[in-house]
Amino acid sequence: MAVTDPLGDLLTRIRNGQRARKDSVLSPASKLRVRVLDVLQREGYIRGYSEEELALGKGASTKGVRIELKYFEGQPAIKHVARVSKPGRRIYSGATELPRVMNGLGITIVSTPKGVLSDAEAREQNVGGEVLAEVF
Repeated sequence: MAVTDPLGDLLTRIRNGQRARKDSVLSPASKLRVRVLDVLQREGYIRGYSEEELALGKGASTKGVRIELKYFEGQPAIKHVARVSKPGRRIYSGATELPRVMNGLGITIVSTPKGVLSDAEAREQNVGGEVLAEVF
């Protein structure tokens, strides 16, 4: 079945995996998903990720990503993850108007001309772009 919002699918897999107390979850790979995972790893929300082959059945396979989830004293490191800009309604923000999540305790993931960055990195580099997700 085709996925209309690949990034929303990735965030939902992470959310569901943490609610089920999984050590890791699998997701199909794409450049955007890997860049978002880079930001989550840099900011300390996941332990890491690794690329691997996913078997589709009948000898077919595709590239996938195994995401190592992170917990702190038995609680998920990610308390809230939500997609901001959706396929039906894109949300863009300039460098000075980037939203702050939980008064700076969380992050906003932004797709900029300089790559996928956290809101703090985007402010530091003075670039804006599409607001992909918020995490805290």
